[in-house]
Amino acid sequence: MTERRAITPAGRRAADAENRLAVEAAARGAEEILRAYDATLEGWIRALDLRDGETQGHSRRVVDLAVRLAEELGVCGEQLVHVGRGALLHDVGKMALPDTVLIKAGELDEEEQALMRRHPEHAWEMLRGIDFLRPALDIPFCHHERWDGTGYPRGLKGDEIPFTARLFAVVDVWDALRYDRSYRAGWPAEQVKEHLREGAGTHFDPQVVPAFLRILERDSEPVFPGDSRLP
Repeated sequence: MTERRAITPAGRRAADAENRLAVEAAARGAEEILRAYDATLEGWIRALDLRDGETQGHSRRVVDLAVRLAEELGVCGEQLVHVGRGALLHDVGKMALPDTVLIKAGELDEEEQALMRRHPEHAWEMLRGIDFLRPALDIPFCHHERWDGTGYPRGLKGDEIPFTARLFAVVDVWDALRYDRSYRAGWPAEQVKEHLREGAGTHFDPQVVPAFLRILERDSEPVFPGDSRLP
């Protein structure tokens, strides 16, 4: 028979301590991996911003607003992290577009608009194989869907559109209209607010628009370095 050695209290305590250290080390390792992943995502978006100078800062600004709106609408915990990542990556599919479309000075013609409308599908193809980003994909893939079903890429309607994409659509349009583009100046805040109100129930989820306007009225419009908006 094999002789068993008695486990002393001191030995048990030492084993427990080793197990705790192993668990803590694994947790630290996982956190470091996630930080590295997130830093990589930030690098992708900085590269896109440098290429598409017209919308520099847009992706970073909408992250802040999207997370605040999500919290206002009851999103919490890990889902907020996915909202932030999805907001950051919402335009990543534009990396697949040719420069003739992405950095064109002026409005796009019909053929160029068709190419631009493919960027949500490009985002899906780029990101769907990355497991930790799967919960964030609804925003890059579906943020151009419209409440009345006239959006793209799939023509989803109403509650068929993922909730996070519905809330992000409001934030995205707000930021796009408030800032200058090569073919128009940014709109005044009140004009954009009215545009959002008019689009509630057609372009936007009618429950989301009031929540977003409530944030602006309560907290005032956020200001970021380098703002070029009209007063």
